Amino acid sequence: MNFISEDLEHYATQHSQDEPELLTALNRETHQKILQPRMLSGHFQGRVLSMLSKIINPKHILEIGTYTGYATLCLAEGLAQNGTIDTIDVNEELYDFQKKYFEKSDWSNQIHQHLGDALEIIPQLDKNFDLVFIDADKENYAKYFNLIVPKMNTGGIILSDNVLWSGKVLEPAKPNDTSTAALIEYNTLLKDDPRVETVLLPIRDGLSVSRVL
Repeated sequence: MNFISEDLEHYATQHSQDEPELLTALNRETHQKILQPRMLSGHFQGRVLSMLSKIINPKHILEIGTYTGYATLCLAEGLAQNGTIDTIDVNEELYDFQKKYFEKSDWSNQIHQHLGDALEIIPQLDKNFDLVFIDADKENYAKYFNLIVPKMNTGGIILSDNVLWSGKVLEPAKPNDTSTAALIEYNTLLKDDPRVETVLLPIRDGLSVSRVL
């Protein structure tokens, strides 16, 4: 489902910062070799993530759902000096693909890859975060959120991707559609939780920006 016309989306992309060459290569190879390349953040959303990270200038970033590492590198662009980004994914088949591009970047020593269940890994991370990007299995979004909030610095930002879910959130979820049901509940949680203030942006497939109070 396109929330704006393809022509307008193309215009917005063409009038945003150019995609860095390393990300262009990553984008291309993802589409050539990896299943479900639509999961890639892509040029426009990637520049949004980069801009937000640069505005925040985070010391520590957490990413839940690495995929091929495109968003990871976009977020890393705003890291404070000596900052870190911890990125978690369950797909071991993508680990070496991610690592190849991370090692080509300017942030190779600042990106820490974690392979496994984020619900188990997050409690083991001994740091507080300024910026978090949630882009993993939708059924666990609320669980990730509740694990993360106590680890956030005041004023920290939680970004949640795919919260419009191709428009499916507008209708009652079908009995077997657990992802849509989870996102409907999650969007309500972000709106009502007194620990954060949230704005939902209709960018690509929906991006929520939640500020921790």
